[in-house]
Amino acid sequence: MEKTVFVLLLLLVCCFSEEQVHTEPGNDIIQQGPQTQTQTGEPASGRQQTCVPDIHTVLREMNAMLAEQRVEMRHLQRDNEAQRVKLRELDVQKTQLDEQKTQLDVQKTQLNVQKTQLDVQKTQLDEQKTQLDEQKTQLDEQKRQCEAALIKLTVKQVAFSASLWRSGSTYTGPFNTETPLIYKHVVTNIGNAYNPDTGLFIAPVRGVYHFQFYVHGHGHASHPSAASLIKNGHLIYTAYELQASLSLSASNGVSLLLEKGDVVFMRLWQNARIFDDGYRHSTFSGHLLFTM
Repeated sequence: MEKTVFVLLLLLVCCFSEEQVHTEPGNDIIQQGPQTQTQTGEPASGRQQTCVPDIHTVLREMNAMLAEQRVEMRHLQRDNEAQRVKLRELDVQKTQLDEQKTQLDVQKTQLNVQKTQLDVQKTQLDEQKTQLDEQKTQLDEQKRQCEAALIKLTVKQVAFSASLWRSGSTYTGPFNTETPLIYKHVVTNIGNAYNPDTGLFIAPVRGVYHFQFYVHGHGHASHPSAASLIKNGHLIYTAYELQASLSLSASNGVSLLLEKGDVVFMRLWQNARIFDDGYRHSTFSGHLLFTM
């Protein structure tokens, strides 16, 4: 486009220059006496008439080109304005992205600080857990030692002795079936291994225990005075006496190896009877001899 405008302008200048040369009064080409022809044989007026239309044509073409250029300029201005708007939007977006990046960097720094703090706390918790585990181990050992000491203390102090009735004088039995005896009047119960509510002795530790039991009654032709010592449901020893008249008594004793939790009690025979009063004739006693 610029080259075309330059060529047209050059053509216009040439036309003006030629016209000026032909119209000057001292010009030899025009002034040759009374003749009106040029050296080429062409009339001067005809040449001027040819140049003037060319100038108007060039001017019209230049006006048209300028109009087109103005239109193109407007389009370019609109395009440039749109580009500027886009650039401003891109600048705004870039600024926002930069701010977001800054915020992300700050958050990343904060997260790194928090991670460091968490790592420190985790290390401290691990140390505390290790200390707690050590303390638990020590406490478990102390507990074991205390239990062992308590067992030793307890096994040295296991003994009981009891009679059938707390007060009054009466018979127990006869019954149609064998019946556990409950010795309710407790004189001694060190270690509380004997239960006066159930009549059961439960071994607190493994060891050898000695038991002694006495039964008392009055003579009867068909009702003996008889009771047996029972260990875990099995008959061990028996005290038995039967006579038709007068007072009677029987006793027995045994040393047993018992495991912790073994149960020992006295059981009245079927159809037998036992007498007791304030003199405590019918008794049941036991104590630990030594542990195993």
